[in-house]
Amino acid sequence: MSQPKSDKGISGNFEIFDTEEDVAVSLAKYAADLSDKFVKQRGAFTVVVSGGSLIKSLRIILKVTTEYLLAYDGFLSKVPILPDHIHAINDTLSTEDAAEDYETRLKQLVKSNILATSSATGFPKFDAMLLGMGPDGHVASLFPGHPLVNEDKKWVTFIKDSPKPPPERITLTFPVINSSAYIALAIVGAGKAGIVKTALGDSNQSSDLLPVQLVSPEGELKWFLDKDAASLL
Repeated sequence: MSQPKSDKGISGNFEIFDTEEDVAVSLAKYAADLSDKFVKQRGAFTVVVSGGSLIKSLRIILKVTTEYLLAYDGFLSKVPILPDHIHAINDTLSTEDAAEDYETRLKQLVKSNILATSSATGFPKFDAMLLGMGPDGHVASLFPGHPLVNEDKKWVTFIKDSPKPPPERITLTFPVINSSAYIALAIVGAGKAGIVKTALGDSNQSSDLLPVQLVSPEGELKWFLDKDAASLL
C-alpha cells in the first residue's frame, strides 16, 4: 500500500492514498483498530457502514451487500461476525415501515445497553460510522436541499423522492450520525474532487452547506481520499 499524505482541514483530518484499494485497506484497518479499542474498553463495538460508493470500495476486500451493517465484537477481522450481531434494514417492508422497524430495533439495542446513548444529544451513540459521499455532496441518503437534512427528531427516516436512484431509501438522520464517537469518510474518484475541495477548502464562506459539510461527530472525523478525489486540494 502506498504511503498516505496527511493533513488537517477545517472539517477534520484527511489522508490521501494512491488508489481506491489503498483507501479500502486503510479504512478496514482503521475500523479494526477502533474495534480493538472499544472491545477492550467495554466488551463491544458498534459500527455503521453506509451503502452506495462506500460498499463498492469495500467490496475490494470484503463482500458486503447490506445498505447498513451494524456489527459487534469486531469488524473486518479474520474472525467472522456472528449473524445475530448484524442488523440490516428489512427490505421486505415498505419504505415507511422499514424505517420505523429499524428505529425500533435501534431503541431495543439501546435498552439492552449494547448501543450507547450520547449524553450531549440523547441520540444513539455509535462507536464508529463509515460513510461515503456522492458527487453532489450527499452522505447516507441526506441530499443537498432536501428537508430530511434538517430532521432533528427521528433516528431513522425514509425518502421517496431521492434525486438519485433508487428513489426510495432509508437513512439515519444527522443527529444520530453526529452523535457518533468516530466518523470516517471514504471518497474516491475525480468526479468528487470539486466537492472535496469545497468541503475541505479553508476559504469556503457559503451559508448553504452541503450535507458532507454537516458531518461533525462528537469525537474524530477523518477523511480517506484517493489521489483523484484529492486532486484539487
